[in-house]
Amino acid sequence: MATTHPSPSVPPAVQVDGLVAEYDGRAVLDRVSMQAHQGEITVVLGESGCGKTTLLRHIVGLLTPKAGQVFINGRNLHAAGEEERERILRDIGMSFQGGALFSSLTLEENISLPIIEHTQVDRETATLLARMKLCVVGLEHAAQLLPAELSGGMRKRAAVARALALDPGLLLFDELSAGLDPVTARELDELILRLKEHLGMTIVIVTHELGSIQMIADRAVMLDAGKVLATGPLEEVRQTDHPKIQSFFDRRPRARTLHGDLRDSLIVNGERYGTGSG
Repeated sequence: MATTHPSPSVPPAVQVDGLVAEYDGRAVLDRVSMQAHQGEITVVLGESGCGKTTLLRHIVGLLTPKAGQVFINGRNLHAAGEEERERILRDIGMSFQGGALFSSLTLEENISLPIIEHTQVDRETATLLARMKLCVVGLEHAAQLLPAELSGGMRKRAAVARALALDPGLLLFDELSAGLDPVTARELDELILRLKEHLGMTIVIVTHELGSIQMIADRAVMLDAGKVLATGPLEEVRQTDHPKIQSFFDRRPRARTLHGDLRDSLIVNGERYGTGSG
């Protein structure tokens, strides 16, 4: 995809500076810095457990960093007072990996709920707005269905509609296409591209799906063990001469997985089995 060139006078939609996160004294993010530019799609890549979702949760304000800063449109999220923080978060829509829909509410009710809670509109208007969001994701026919009555792909679309409920300028998605068949996953990718192209939205997506990355990404942030291996336009990251990055994009297994890990797994009570002497 062609990468846009943001104006230097416009702050990044997301700027993370030196972010440090710990769980139980263990470093999960180690001085992570990255940017997501206005009107672009930024993908956060890396193996399971590398800190991708933790980074996303700090950007949306669900976690407080041990050190470092997060700026949303130039405003310091974690240093903001309560009212300013609320204004910042109003401009962020988040879709979690599991969808996080309320199982006892219809799709229409799921989407109208944040509208009622965070705006001054009445229930009738909120319902109308919810139906409009469902139209955007192609689920207008499913407004009265419960989440349990939906397919996996429909639940993902419903989660996108709810993320759009308050008309945010920034959307965050955690493994949006995980667990979906290739056709459904591609349909979601096309939806994400439409949100960017027609609504001018800035989107940050945590994913490991190579097909999606190649289709939608303008920029990429590659994490490994809580550190940034590379960040920048997708093609620049792809061409970075780092073995882990090359293995990720070429889908090559790491050498230690084929040799070191296998050899170690065949040692039982100090005895080596099946490896031979060579």
